[in-house]
Amino acid sequence: MIFLDGVGIGEKDSKINPFFRYGFNSFTTLFGAIPSLENLFLVGDKKYLFPTDACLGINGLPQSGTGQASLFCGFNAAKQIGKHHGPFPYSTTVPIIKEKHILTHYSNKRNGQYFANAYPKVFIDYLKSGGTRLGVTASCCRLNNYRFNKISDVRRGNSLTAEITNDRWNTRFGFNLPLIKPQTAARRLLKLAGKYKYTLYEYYLLDHLGHLRIKDEFSDIFNTLDLFLFTILTEFDDKKLTIVICSDHGNFEDLSIKMHTRNPSLTITAGKYAEELFTSVKSIMDIKPAIIKYCR
Repeated sequence: MIFLDGVGIGEKDSKINPFFRYGFNSFTTLFGAIPSLENLFLVGDKKYLFPTDACLGINGLPQSGTGQASLFCGFNAAKQIGKHHGPFPYSTTVPIIKEKHILTHYSNKRNGQYFANAYPKVFIDYLKSGGTRLGVTASCCRLNNYRFNKISDVRRGNSLTAEITNDRWNTRFGFNLPLIKPQTAARRLLKLAGKYKYTLYEYYLLDHLGHLRIKDEFSDIFNTLDLFLFTILTEFDDKKLTIVICSDHGNFEDLSIKMHTRNPSLTITAGKYAEELFTSVKSIMDIKPAIIKYCR
């Protein structure tokens, strides 16, 4: 599973939708079109792109805390607390995240799960200091004492930094990691995926672009993700692996505002059980149970 924070399916408008303004090879080459509110369902070779409800019957703009809890744990977190909430988990959902996160489900199986993201030392120090303001998956890992990957894992090729290519770890944290191409990162993730029943990688920068408009980094971030996803979707073994690319809410697809949207979130399934997942998933809270049902 590749989780993309803040990516929905938006209007066919190049003024506000960057996928139409700049093009996205992962869409146009593999599905023949860019998804939009006018063209929500796209099908390629053993690949399905489709809308997924992130509003879950609750008024207001979907948020990451309840959205990711719903997606990874398979329940309506926003309905439980009576509102959308984020960016961090709502207090009453934390015990559910610990017990019901999809990582927890697969952790009890042989070669069950692997969370492929690495974290810098400043994050590990934050945990040691008692810090608890974490995203949904990081909260699950902390609560269950799952090991967080570190810089040594990145150097060995057993983990990926959150921006794929290692560049931000060098510029922001002063590391001296070798820069890697998005294609190299994708192949590393596919190699890891071949070792575990469930492998997760999370990517947050499109949500940051939607909120912060990082103009000097926009092109690099956008093109890096496109190359990364294209490599994943063209080089994986579709007879052995199922790929799920999904998001918690809309944001990046509408740059006319700096807030989240109520657009359907983007979901792509590809490979072995792609069609079964496509027919089973209607909302973000359907993703976990569908994966568990078919990807045993």
